[in-house]
Amino acid sequence: MGRLVPAVTRALDILELFLQGDGTLSAPEIVQKTQLPRTTVHELVTTLAARSYLVPVPEQQGRFRLGVRTYQLGSRYAEQLDLAAEGQRVAREVADTCGETVHVAVLEDADVIYIAKVDSTHAVRMVSAAGRRLPAHCTSVGKMLLASLPPDALEEQLGKGELQPMTPNSITDRDKLRAALQDIRETGIAAEHQESNPDVSCVAAPVRDRSGRVVAALSISVPVTRWTEQREEELAELAAKGASDLSGRLGFRGR
Repeated sequence: MGRLVPAVTRALDILELFLQGDGTLSAPEIVQKTQLPRTTVHELVTTLAARSYLVPVPEQQGRFRLGVRTYQLGSRYAEQLDLAAEGQRVAREVADTCGETVHVAVLEDADVIYIAKVDSTHAVRMVSAAGRRLPAHCTSVGKMLLASLPPDALEEQLGKGELQPMTPNSITDRDKLRAALQDIRETGIAAEHQESNPDVSCVAAPVRDRSGRVVAALSISVPVTRWTEQREEELAELAAKGASDLSGRLGFRGR
């Protein structure tokens, strides 16, 4: 592998800052977050804006947001990734059946990234977005994906740092997480009860590719006001069917 180019690394660091918060930043905020010199930040932001990777925020002088070029790159990536396209289609079918929010997510290191999402039809619903990143151990999709890792890969992930909580219900003890993952392997369904959001519970099932490898997970998220044991069983069955349908579209022919 060749040498990393510092200027390109810094430009990408700046772009990735816009994935946080409300998606807008000023140059002084970028300086504070990156600890780069003001002149360097000014030059990089000016270059990114000239190439339409950043654009000024209307009526907010001095603030920037991601520009159309980042959208074009993301759209081209999604077009080439069958999992995202097919995941969105299946998520729509599942959401049309149950009326709840449906996600498809993949594992990246110790986090999950949502690559497809369809909103609930209810007035009270989960607020989220495709592209969002969350700690895997706090989500049903994440626990499903962690449970599908080979033992060595799982232990490598668990050894990377503390299990930070998102709510008081989040699992932060490694032994408890291992036990929960073993239960998931036995049942084929993952659940989380207010572990990533104090107002939401979820169920998830594994999505497999042509080779049978688990490459994603499909989840159904429900506000706790509509969550019951019977509803959990119904949605677990629906999530399993949706994940199976998506696996079939990816070429999986097993059970």
